[in-house]
Amino acid sequence: MFVQDRIGPPDEDSKLHNHQSRNKSFSISSKNLDFAAWVSENLYKILTILLLITTVAALFYLRNYSAAGGDAAALFCLQSTQSHSIHPKFPQINWNSIDRIVDKTTPFSSFRSEKWIVVSVSDYPSDSLKKLTKIKGWQVLAIGNSKTPKDWQLKGAIYLPLEMQAELGFRVIDFLPYDSYVRKTVGYLFAIQHGAQKIFDVDDRGDVIDNDLAKHFDVELTGEGARQEVILQYSHENPNRTIVNPYIHFGQRSVWPRGLPLENVGDLGHEEFYTEVFGGKQFIQQGISNGLPDVDSVFYFTRKPTLEPFDIRFDDRAPKVALPQGTMVPVNSFNTIFHSSAFWGLMLPVSVSTMASDVLRGYWAQRLLWEVGGYVVVYPPTVHRYDRIEAYPFSEEKDLHVNVGRLINFLVGWRSNKHRLFEKILELSYVMAEEGFWTEKDLQFTAAWLQDLLAVGYQQPRLMSLEIDRPRANIGHGDRKEFVPQKLPSVHLGVEEIGTVNYEIGNLIRWRKNFGNVVLIMFCSGPVERTALEWRLLYGRIFKTVIILSGEKNVDLAVEEGRLDYVYKYLPKLFDRYASAEGFLFLQDDTILNYWNLIQADKSKLWITNKVSKSWTTVSISGNSDWFPKQAEMVKKVVATMPAHLQVNFKESVKDHQSLTICNSEVFYVPRHFVPDFIDLVNLVGDVDIHHNVAIPMFFLAMDLPQNFDSVFNSMRYKQKIQSNSTSFYSPEVPAIHPWNVSTEQDFIKLIRIMAAGDPLLMELV
Repeated sequence: MFVQDRIGPPDEDSKLHNHQSRNKSFSISSKNLDFAAWVSENLYKILTILLLITTVAALFYLRNYSAAGGDAAALFCLQSTQSHSIHPKFPQINWNSIDRIVDKTTPFSSFRSEKWIVVSVSDYPSDSLKKLTKIKGWQVLAIGNSKTPKDWQLKGAIYLPLEMQAELGFRVIDFLPYDSYVRKTVGYLFAIQHGAQKIFDVDDRGDVIDNDLAKHFDVELTGEGARQEVILQYSHENPNRTIVNPYIHFGQRSVWPRGLPLENVGDLGHEEFYTEVFGGKQFIQQGISNGLPDVDSVFYFTRKPTLEPFDIRFDDRAPKVALPQGTMVPVNSFNTIFHSSAFWGLMLPVSVSTMASDVLRGYWAQRLLWEVGGYVVVYPPTVHRYDRIEAYPFSEEKDLHVNVGRLINFLVGWRSNKHRLFEKILELSYVMAEEGFWTEKDLQFTAAWLQDLLAVGYQQPRLMSLEIDRPRANIGHGDRKEFVPQKLPSVHLGVEEIGTVNYEIGNLIRWRKNFGNVVLIMFCSGPVERTALEWRLLYGRIFKTVIILSGEKNVDLAVEEGRLDYVYKYLPKLFDRYASAEGFLFLQDDTILNYWNLIQADKSKLWITNKVSKSWTTVSISGNSDWFPKQAEMVKKVVATMPAHLQVNFKESVKDHQSLTICNSEVFYVPRHFVPDFIDLVNLVGDVDIHHNVAIPMFFLAMDLPQNFDSVFNSMRYKQKIQSNSTSFYSPEVPAIHPWNVSTEQDFIKLIRIMAAGDPLLMELV
């Protein structure tokens, strides 16, 4: 079902009266006073008539619905469910009453240039940035943030520190974080305000090959400098293909760009044939980067054999290639030229994770680009980016791997009946907030961005009819263009580029797809300064995110404070933090998780070690120390306050009132639909000092009957104590191993090597 078939947002074309200043984002429409007075006097009559009409219509509909075999109760249930969907407030904008914003505060108010290079800076000028200032005809604009040194300066560059940005008068300022590269949004507006017709979006770690952008990109699309040529284009023959990996076209089959859905990584075959398109509307031009291309954290950590930097090379003789409507490609902010007809697509979202912002922007902009007849073209290597061998942030990609495939399919199917581009942009931003791809903050940010664009003098392009909705002509033999990509050396992958690569990557994709929306919560009793990053490195490849808890907080390592004896009391706030997660897996650092053996487990059920006798035990409260009777008494009091469904479950499972169920709770899983019950139980415990090993089995027995638990951990290898780690004790065939001690980097390396029996790609981490 297309978006316009659903209940749409309010129509922003409604007539609005003004009183709008430059500093206000939205206009307010006034009411007709005479009409308002009439409504006030006759309000009860209007309400009575509306109530009668609604009642008659409802009864008529329900009678017909019932006669057709329907269930009226189901209708009310559906209506109730729909009422809980997300409906952000739609911005009301008077497009004709936006005041012009003129630069009156910077020393560059009179400066004009058509070609700009916009870069975010957090440190002193890099050698690559210094080289950018030497590119003839292009003006470098450096955008500072809270991390930028106070004395930052570079000859040939215009630098906008935070203080200067705040004085520009742009509405978007109020939405931008202080410490992020997304502040480049200010730079885009500044460049447009000062005459920009082309903007090169880049970072400060790449050298333009031969220091000449015009040699690699189509800088001129019209006029004498334009290349009047046809461009090779991916075939649109397969209407179900919505995404391609452009790195295959340029000779690297086993490399994939950040933003490519992981389920598409295994598509290694080259194109059977291409088609062609006339040049001139490649308003977004994505360059390929040699050295360290734009890859995601999964690639960076699984395909890197040593501590040496990546130096990946692409085929510089491969032809540039265009994307037809209906097919997309990841677009980044590291090496991309935007022409003026696509300047509206420069906005970097602010409500998603940092490494997802430019990728989501790229897909959002590509879909809207079709509305003005434009398309994206990918170019052979234009930049050499240097791998600094820095830790790659798993958590900063969290909005990519889970949602990007769904986003692409949503965008390809989206349609709008609006008649101006900016109205379409705002409508798409609204439905993306409805669908949860970003939040209402980005909807309001979009409104501010569009108003700022008009305020700095930008003229929105005219709409064109969508080719994707026209009947596609059959691709004749004469229209088929062949190009066979090279297969460049891939020794950096550390594996033979044969079926093994497909198998290993295929497994990683399966695991990531299965657990990519599951949060791993790990409690570290060992030294976190030696192990926290290693645990994230190991498990962050698989799970949505890895949260580390420990006895002491460590801000630098993002380790949160928690007491193991009562760690269950910390879990509700983590459940709330990741409200969209499918489930939560708790793990202590003395237990090793063989995630490849969890793939068959039912993620809608509870998982715990209730069949592992040395982990889950029943203790008699008589004849034991005082601790057991005291814990049992507290359990009894909590059970007495439980809601009916929880209390019935617990009492059906626990028949012996003179015993206490204890679980060491090294590993357990709570699916999303049990989270409310878990939180309720934590609240019932309150300040009572029930130990973690007593509370968790009580919670599980209350939430569901043991026969309904998934049996995945039944076969885990478990001993109460071992003197030291032993390779003979470890087995890749079981779901988990306990105990296992990891307290140093060497311990971690040994663990990785033996775990590689189940996940061979782990060998490339050590």
